[in-house]
Amino acid sequence: MQYVKIKDSIIEQVESGMLSPRQKLPAERKLAESFDTTRVTLREALSLLEAEGSIYREDRRGWFISPEPLKYDPTQVVSFPSLAKAQNRTPKTELVATKSIIANKQATRLLELPPFSDVYRVDRVRYLEDRPVVHVTHYLRPDVFPNLLAYDLSGSLTDIYREQYDVKYHKVRYRISTSSLLGEEAQALRATSGTPAMVIERVGYNEQGLPIGCDIEYWRHDAISIESMAEING
Repeated sequence: MQYVKIKDSIIEQVESGMLSPRQKLPAERKLAESFDTTRVTLREALSLLEAEGSIYREDRRGWFISPEPLKYDPTQVVSFPSLAKAQNRTPKTELVATKSIIANKQATRLLELPPFSDVYRVDRVRYLEDRPVVHVTHYLRPDVFPNLLAYDLSGSLTDIYREQYDVKYHKVRYRISTSSLLGEEAQALRATSGTPAMVIERVGYNEQGLPIGCDIEYWRHDAISIESMAEING
């Protein structure tokens, strides 16, 4: 099948160093011509490469070679900047919006709130080497974090919890699933609608077992690798 041969050829060029991480591929028309194929066949190859996380597409900009994904261990509670810097990556966080709202269905469920409860909502986009890789929506309880929106929320929320409220999570529950980028998440990550995504839903609990904050992360699926190690006793 020709599209498999095209895919393998591009992978070979990446592995040999002919194509570098974040390098832009030629336009689809030129790529099709260079492989002496149709754009339909070429797109089949590109779709396979995207599904495998080898390339990514930016809306109206074209296709790029994916850099190494960020290694993410759910058992370790560490801030995004610290995680990225430990892997020699360059992180940046952009604050998109902050507001106090009536809890929607998702926030009510995750934080186990009664109907019509108030919550803080914080939306942020996180970057690696100036590439947007994850859109995060945080929901937080105002009774635990009063006046939270008065602080600079573009940095580590974990540090604000600890330094300003003397609060830290004593237990964290994770749920990891796959989805597609749509709407505001796709736009924030410069992705085309329907781009594969990894979704990480995280809920933090205090000493009394009360859920006090949660976040929903929509990752470009090629930008993250879920890795963990468990010690086996006995």
